[in-house]
Amino acid sequence: MALKEQITEDMKAAMRAKETDRLGTIRLLLAAMKQKEVDERVTLDDAAVIAIVDKLIKQRKDSIAAFEQAQRPDLAEKEAAELKVLAAYLPTRMSGEEVTAAVQAIVAQLGAKGPGDMGKVMGAVKTQLAGKADMAQVSAAVKAALAG
Repeated sequence: MALKEQITEDMKAAMRAKETDRLGTIRLLLAAMKQKEVDERVTLDDAAVIAIVDKLIKQRKDSIAAFEQAQRPDLAEKEAAELKVLAAYLPTRMSGEEVTAAVQAIVAQLGAKGPGDMGKVMGAVKTQLAGKADMAQVSAAVKAALAG
């Protein structure tokens, strides 16, 4: 079953179970997916859906940090609950060691040296690791590989 269909089925299940918080988060995800489809006049595949989920998760993490800094644990808790629902739609992430190994292999393959090649390396890494790894972690691994 495609990820898009799975999300729709989960929305129906949340409706039946009257899980209002989970339902709201899933509807938010479906709205973001629909917006992307309408804006770009495309049908989303699993990779595009994962990219949208990644974007929404990043927004939640940023919001949690902002709410905690502003002494609003109630709002941070709500965002954390949404993040947990969204994370269920991501594929299993690569470990830190796997990310480092993959980045080092790409750096060696491209023959990149020094921080000036960061853009070239990140472009190659994004195409290979999109949806499989946390891009913040990937960026840190690229910086470390090019620095040393």
